[in-house]
Amino acid sequence: MTDAPDLGAEPRRIIHVANRNWLGAEKRHLGLRLANFKSAFVFILQSIVVGLAVAFLVVLVRPDLMPGIAEDAGRPSSYADAVSLSAPSVANIYTKRLVQESDDGTNRPRFRVDTAFASAVIIDEDGYLVTNYHVFQDEPTEIRVQFSDGRIAEPEIVGLDAETDLALLKVNLPGLQPIAFAESDNLRIGDVVLAIGNPYGLSTSVTQGIVSATGRNLYQLVTFANFIQTDAAINAGNSGGALINTLGELVGINAAVLAQDTGTEGIGFAIPVDLVRGVVEQIKLNGRVIRGYMGLLPDDLTDAERFALGIENSTGIMLMEVYEGGPAAAAGLRAGDIILEINGEPVYSQRQALLISASTAPGDEVDILAIRDDLRFTTTVTTGERPQGLVDTPD
Repeated sequence: MTDAPDLGAEPRRIIHVANRNWLGAEKRHLGLRLANFKSAFVFILQSIVVGLAVAFLVVLVRPDLMPGIAEDAGRPSSYADAVSLSAPSVANIYTKRLVQESDDGTNRPRFRVDTAFASAVIIDEDGYLVTNYHVFQDEPTEIRVQFSDGRIAEPEIVGLDAETDLALLKVNLPGLQPIAFAESDNLRIGDVVLAIGNPYGLSTSVTQGIVSATGRNLYQLVTFANFIQTDAAINAGNSGGALINTLGELVGINAAVLAQDTGTEGIGFAIPVDLVRGVVEQIKLNGRVIRGYMGLLPDDLTDAERFALGIENSTGIMLMEVYEGGPAAAAGLRAGDIILEINGEPVYSQRQALLISASTAPGDEVDILAIRDDLRFTTTVTTGERPQGLVDTPD
């Protein structure tokens, strides 16, 4: 028989001694881990500081031990690498032509031989070279190309384009080194450029300058080239040579310099390489450049003319002449019409209109938005082929 519990006795209290001991142990372990982490962090930080200090002292005492510094120490900035990459791609051109002198009264014609110098740029391994059209404008009787390795060849004239002052030549020689092409649209005013050519017969002469301007229009020279202007010296014989960037890449073909006189210095021009690409492709394909033609002569509007016509922005060109029987006349356009848009593109200048027209192919349909007698109208011009040697810029 079990005794009954003593109801009057004091109840027992159960104390969780083991649990309290576990919490204390965890706190001690956490403190030890934090102390170890702090010691490790301090050690790593001290190692970094000491390492940087040692590296600083090494560079201070022995800078030649640093890669890249030893090779450049004591040497001025140079474009020699760019020149060494591109100069072998620039060739010299020598031309001769027979010129009849004035009659001396003996009824016996007298002739003299005129010689001239120019340059050319190798553009691929197949032997194609680019130079200027004006080098052959006077129809030389003899043309020779000399390369940087001393080899001489008589080139074939593949095609000429007077409207961009470009010519494409070809030689049958192995082992030619073509130049690398850049993107001339990426040029900025102030970029350093180098002109390489054959001025006055001085082979592989290099001059240095900057890009002074881009998009220069020189109607008295060519119709379509938006020239790069540079202060790198371009002299007689540099025509057709390379204008390169500091990476040795072709950005332009040297073409012209303003007449040297007392007040003119450091103004030369080069044809952008982006234009050169398109001309070369067309000449290779067709033997000439085929451009679209609308048969009109535009001119820029003045601000006063735009105000009088109620044109609020800077768009609009005036048709000074529409050629009889041409595509524009067939589409109903007349002299005096104001063109606002071509193919949905606002037109701001006669230069822009000319380039848009030339960029089309014969047979393309071109949508025109124009104004006549204060009324807007649209028409479609079917382009023809641009005649060779056409002059369609206003005087």
